[in-house]
Amino acid sequence: MNITAADVNKLRQMTGAGMMDCKKALQESEGDFEKAIDYLRKKGQKVASKRADREANEGFVVASTTDDKGFGAIAMVSCETDFVGKNEEFIQFAKDVLDLGINNRLSAASALLPLKIGEQTVDEKLHELLGKTGEKMQVAAFESIAAPIVFAYNHHGNRLATIVGFNKKDVKGIGELGREIAMQVAAMNPVAVDKSDVEQTLIEREIEIGKEQARQEGKPEDLLEKIAMGKLNKFFRENTLVNQEFIKDNKKSVGQYIAEYDKELKVVGFKRLQLGA
Repeated sequence: MNITAADVNKLRQMTGAGMMDCKKALQESEGDFEKAIDYLRKKGQKVASKRADREANEGFVVASTTDDKGFGAIAMVSCETDFVGKNEEFIQFAKDVLDLGINNRLSAASALLPLKIGEQTVDEKLHELLGKTGEKMQVAAFESIAAPIVFAYNHHGNRLATIVGFNKKDVKGIGELGREIAMQVAAMNPVAVDKSDVEQTLIEREIEIGKEQARQEGKPEDLLEKIAMGKLNKFFRENTLVNQEFIKDNKKSVGQYIAEYDKELKVVGFKRLQLGA
């Protein structure tokens, strides 16, 4: 298979690995970027991205909730340049799309397209903006959560936003807590709420990578499984929300911090959208 310089550079941007290492990884993985990332990790290299294709995207990401906070959503509208992404009409369109999704309690971006903003459907408005700017743009993603109480966080610059839902709303101080946990999700990008919520395919992938890393380090074959499980537990601590170190106090986990407010309080779900990720 012909691996182009552009392919190598793309993998380098995704991982931070050296050019020759990236070329070798792509050759060994027959051009599959996910497999190439796994190849680099198995060889013991630290990579900048484990899960995302870091191709640059511009646009606007915005999150909000209903007035009663029982439903929250995030909309991501993408375009090609930062110039268009900061245009007032484009930003207003993204906010209108979010409002439309929240008011109709939608769960998918595709459901937005036939709905109307004023006299035009979302799809028609997209084509109108395309005609004005000459840029391809789309409602790239729409995520939502329904829960007893939902909090939204918009990071400065509107390139990143999160929503977090909890199982109880009548908890003293939950307003402050909700914002802090939404910011935790923004900063630490967890893959799931807890260990039990991690997809089995991802668990198996991490175990396989852990075994191969240990093998590369010269560890005995009969210890590979045990070492891999240790690495998996570290993965859970770093990548599941309630087991992560709380960013404002790393002496406690997020789960421990939440329990200080109410031992029965739980995160029922979160969503995170970021341009270019």
